[in-house]
Amino acid sequence: MIGQTISHYKILEKLGEGGMGVVYKAEDTKLKRTVALKFLTPELTHDLDAKKRFINEAQAASSLQHHNVCTIHDIDETDEGQIYICMDCYQGETLKKKIEHGSLKIDDAIGIALQVVQGLDKAHQNGIFHRDIKPANIFITNDGIVKILDFGLAKLVGRTMVTKTGSMMGTVAYMSPEQARGESVDHRTDIWSLGVILYEIIAGKLPFNSEYEQAIIYSILNEEPQPLKNLKTDIPDELIRIVVKSLQKDPEKRFLSTQEFLLDLNSLKKKRQVEVEKLQTEANKILPSIAVLPFVNMSADPENEYFSDGISEEIINALSKLSDLLVASRTSAFAFKGTKEDAREISRKLNVRHLLEGSVRKAGNRLRITAQLIRADDGFHIWSECYDREVADVFAIQDDIAQSIVNNLKVRLLEKEINKIKKRSTDNLDAYNAYLLGCYYLNKGTHNSLRMAITKFEEALSLSPDYAQACAQIANVYHVIAFADYCNPQDVYLKVTTFAKRAVELDPTSPEANAISATTKEYFEWDWDGVTLLQDRKLMLTLCFTNYTKKQRYSM
Repeated sequence: MIGQTISHYKILEKLGEGGMGVVYKAEDTKLKRTVALKFLTPELTHDLDAKKRFINEAQAASSLQHHNVCTIHDIDETDEGQIYICMDCYQGETLKKKIEHGSLKIDDAIGIALQVVQGLDKAHQNGIFHRDIKPANIFITNDGIVKILDFGLAKLVGRTMVTKTGSMMGTVAYMSPEQARGESVDHRTDIWSLGVILYEIIAGKLPFNSEYEQAIIYSILNEEPQPLKNLKTDIPDELIRIVVKSLQKDPEKRFLSTQEFLLDLNSLKKKRQVEVEKLQTEANKILPSIAVLPFVNMSADPENEYFSDGISEEIINALSKLSDLLVASRTSAFAFKGTKEDAREISRKLNVRHLLEGSVRKAGNRLRITAQLIRADDGFHIWSECYDREVADVFAIQDDIAQSIVNNLKVRLLEKEINKIKKRSTDNLDAYNAYLLGCYYLNKGTHNSLRMAITKFEEALSLSPDYAQACAQIANVYHVIAFADYCNPQDVYLKVTTFAKRAVELDPTSPEANAISATTKEYFEWDWDGVTLLQDRKLMLTLCFTNYTKKQRYSM
């Protein structure tokens, strides 16, 4: 037939042959596309009633539009009365060919079964049962997409699948008990057949097999397959349970639907993914970790302590944005302020492998900052630098320190993280100075210092109206005042929500803005669904109070 044109299909080459007919690759000369033509054997279409039933069945099957079902485009017959089907032509191989090379990996078997069940589920929802699920009718494209073939053909052929020689095709090995008994079947016979396939691709052998067809049928009806655990030791118990359930001889004890089958397979797949991710995480090297200790104020004026504390906090905030670096919180690191503890003892208590310590000397417009990165297990310096510059260069110094830590600890940076550590909420030095003073007063936590903090944050915001961090901190201070019982929460509710909302509008990516916004939804509005934060917004601010009762929370 190669080279012939039938209707508007030009036969190009033979793709394969089986008990039901021959498949050719052809060119659709009208639509200029490659298709597959399956010519059914004459003995399958001599019976006029059978031909009519087959055409009706093929029409129903052609209505299935699903990425795991082979699309049927047309059904017709030659001048000699031979029926053929036009369907999609794929590049790849059948599952039968694939398993001839041996059993498949567990995850590959699960992936194939998932796609087959998805295709079957679509068919079953439309009241169509395949009745001849077997590896030869499952095609896997080069892209790994599973396509179920030959929907509708099994009804024409019937359960015996007689070939020219009078012997059965391989189908008998995949028959359900009800098929073998010649009873009417439904969707559960497809579930059985898929269970047989799962067993085969996992174990590398059929669950019911013999040289003689009658012996296979006897085994299907009366015997249990060899336990999978006896064949391979690495098969998950959940997968064994799925196979056993699908191979129950009583249809009522199998999966009641492909939906139920699909749920169990998806659950198993997710569990396997979690286990793989866990193993990968354990296999990866331990992430570098660091604690930024409060920089020492070396200025002649002790009031400049706010500035040295502020620089430490800003470096902590910058480093905390990196996914491949573990950073001790401000509260933990600042607990060692003014102490003389050994580096190894500090690292043990904070569970970090590196420490950053430094000092700040501020005199007029001049600024000297020293920084040392220390390997905690032996106390040796990995990197140190002294910056002798003008105060206006403080932003560049902080960037340089953060980048030096990244380089020396060999932290992998994503492109978006590079932008994060360089991003500044303001370039206004006076606003920044007011902001650091606000943080200093906030961390003192007294009633008077909190009021001073609000004044300084408001000053920073007036100097730099788009200063999202300052705006967020105003909301945060009012929140602290309310829940430290310095005022009635209702008296500051509007201020907290207004400044929190404005902070998010100014910078939707700001951790401080999103943290106080989430806190507002939780404590003021009791909006539990609104508390969820994106992964890159999860940095929560340290509140200055730690003890409030449920009575205070619900007394609003």
